[in-house]
Amino acid sequence: MRYGYWMPVFGGWLRNVPDEGMEANWDYTRDLAIRAEAIGYDLTLIAELNLNDIKGVTEPALDAWSTAAAVAAVTRTQELMVAVRPNFHQPALFAKAAANIDRISGGRLSLNVVSSWWADEAKQYGLQFDQHDDRYARTAEWLDVVRGLWRTERFSFEGQFYKTDQAICSPKPVHAPVLYAGGESEAAKTMIAGRCDAYVMHGDPVEAIAPKIADMRARRADAGGKPMSFGMAAYAIVRDSEAEAKRELARITDVRDLPAGYANFDQWLSGTQLERELKIQEYSVSNRGLRPNLVGTPEQVKERIAEYEDAGLDLLLLQMSPQKEEMERFAAQVINA
Repeated sequence: MRYGYWMPVFGGWLRNVPDEGMEANWDYTRDLAIRAEAIGYDLTLIAELNLNDIKGVTEPALDAWSTAAAVAAVTRTQELMVAVRPNFHQPALFAKAAANIDRISGGRLSLNVVSSWWADEAKQYGLQFDQHDDRYARTAEWLDVVRGLWRTERFSFEGQFYKTDQAICSPKPVHAPVLYAGGESEAAKTMIAGRCDAYVMHGDPVEAIAPKIADMRARRADAGGKPMSFGMAAYAIVRDSEAEAKRELARITDVRDLPAGYANFDQWLSGTQLERELKIQEYSVSNRGLRPNLVGTPEQVKERIAEYEDAGLDLLLLQMSPQKEEMERFAAQVINA
């Protein structure tokens, strides 16, 4: 298993805890990235949202791509999986900037391609927001342009959304960045199986993850591509006793009055079938992170991780709070134990 962590670009991951002791600023980000590399984390995922989806839209949120460039310069081995939303980036200009960051990092850049879900954010920034299947059509075309510029000396393209004319991208990336993407619709899975290298999923129990991996492996084989790798988001709580871990779980899911980070709750609610009270508790943590149940003693957590490995999972993308302290604990008791 490879272990990655979400960079806390929103100042935390708990919607119901206002201050998690990890301010959204460069000093915290830099120190966390350097320390994470030293204690065994393979990768950081840097999310891209201009509005803060965790603490409330008016709270600080770090820009993903300038942060990625800075982290690239202060780390040496850590893979930088940076989220990118095609409707926020003109592909030819993006290809140029991303190639430069890859060069700064020595070839450690990868992309988490996100076919944008937040219509209100796009509206605020004056950007196009397509209907669901059109978003994946745009993403497919966007990827064709970006990869074309990375692979050829001059690249011309004319499609529904984008056009280039003998465009040049130089210098090119050290090597082609790995393309990660996630999505559960038919349009998403078809696009990912045909154009990406890895499939990333929100958190779910292993009995839900295993068939997703099997399905994407079959789709990839049908598309004629190389075998994919598979990652999943999860929130981790490791304690010396199961009772301690459950007390911490109760603390972070205790939602009395819905805080600012719940502004998108109704939109999220429409896409899930859990009972409302369970939904409110689950939404306290980002990206369905509680569903994998990485909560318990080091031995219990390692057993659950082994089950995911047996199902074909290659990468865990972990959220914790407070991040520095909990990542130290997880590294000592799980990764390096």
